[in-house]
Amino acid sequence: MKQEQFYALCSDLFGTLKSSEVLLCNYYGEDSDFVRLNNNRVRQAGRVRQGHVDLTLIKQGRQLQIEGEMSGHSDEDQRRLRHLLQRLRNDIDLLPVDPYLLYADSVNNSSYQKRHPLPDSAEMVDTLISQGQGMDLVGIFANGNQTYGFANSLGQRNWHESNSFNLDWSCYLQKDKAVKQSYAGHTWNEETLKEKLTQQKQQLQHMARPARSLQPGSYRAYLAPAALEELINMLGWGGFGLKSQRTRQSPLMKLIRGEKKLSDKVNLQEDYTRGLTPRFTHEGFITDEGVSLINQGKHHESLVAPRSAREFDQKVNSAGEAPYSLEMSAGTLKQKDILSTLDTGLYINNLWYCNYSDRNDCRITGMTRFACFWVENGEIVAPVNVMRFDDSIYHLLGDQLEALTLERELQLDNGSYGQRANRSALLPGVVIANLNLTL
Repeated sequence: MKQEQFYALCSDLFGTLKSSEVLLCNYYGEDSDFVRLNNNRVRQAGRVRQGHVDLTLIKQGRQLQIEGEMSGHSDEDQRRLRHLLQRLRNDIDLLPVDPYLLYADSVNNSSYQKRHPLPDSAEMVDTLISQGQGMDLVGIFANGNQTYGFANSLGQRNWHESNSFNLDWSCYLQKDKAVKQSYAGHTWNEETLKEKLTQQKQQLQHMARPARSLQPGSYRAYLAPAALEELINMLGWGGFGLKSQRTRQSPLMKLIRGEKKLSDKVNLQEDYTRGLTPRFTHEGFITDEGVSLINQGKHHESLVAPRSAREFDQKVNSAGEAPYSLEMSAGTLKQKDILSTLDTGLYINNLWYCNYSDRNDCRITGMTRFACFWVENGEIVAPVNVMRFDDSIYHLLGDQLEALTLERELQLDNGSYGQRANRSALLPGVVIANLNLTL
């Protein structure tokens, strides 16, 4: 659906409203290619074109929401939307008044349309297959355009449209021995892909060596950006939201109260300028360009969604209270110096099955995954059998954090349940003096 088509459909609905009614309209659309690969060959390829509109009717302090799929044909979509609006009218008076209802009542229009010069999907997949010759490569590729729209009966109009690609794959040696990689963003560079595949080939050679089992204890470790993302994602489970902080449910309460701090090197912020997510909320609020969550290891700001803003009398700065476009500041450690700086310890590419073992102390447990190596004197000497870690973020990103890499990688959520995900994180790798392994 085009911008003008969406606005026209909304205007038609607004013309039918009664004086006591306010209507919010949200649109999501995408035109995406999806390709699944197995044994470095295309196993399944398809294209998804879809759009849906979410209507929220507000009347005398009550609100009710409904969603409908759009066909792309204006006459048909007009009938669908009028029918959905009538269903809202039939039920809204049955609801109680919502004490935390909050929506934008001042008009702030915006339009962001950015088509990045990406190759077509076939060319990108052909490049991957060509450079992955001889490897048992398994993965999923997504590429295409995502569109978000907002309009309300008060006169506000917002539009966001951009394209991106997301390639997530693993190369297998045998059974569960594999090296995982990802490549995502707005700019496609064949040399970057080639470098990632070359690194995978080198790590697969290391994976062929006899594996080493470690005894439980504390070990020096390097966490690649993908592994760090697993830890940061855990913090997003209530860590940064105002609601969870005010109700004392945040795992970062000791940081928020100033009882503990992270390393001065740690700076985390939401960066809405990345272009993957819109800068307007479901309720029509316009967010700032960024929100500083942790500044030099100390709590700085919270993510405030509209309902929390109403409850706690704060300004809205986010569509939700979990990060959507997170960024951690880079350090000074160069990629080529990671092994020499680690010297002796663990090189961890990925983590999985992470969960809180002690939420009050922000303590997380999980498993090493895929390519995890033992390093001696700056050289990889053996793969390491799967181990469980259990440690506090106040240690891992606090008093045990030694260095952050200068280079950062964009980690883009590869979820596609219902629609392509847009959550992302731009993260460095980190060197940790002691990581606690339990079994």
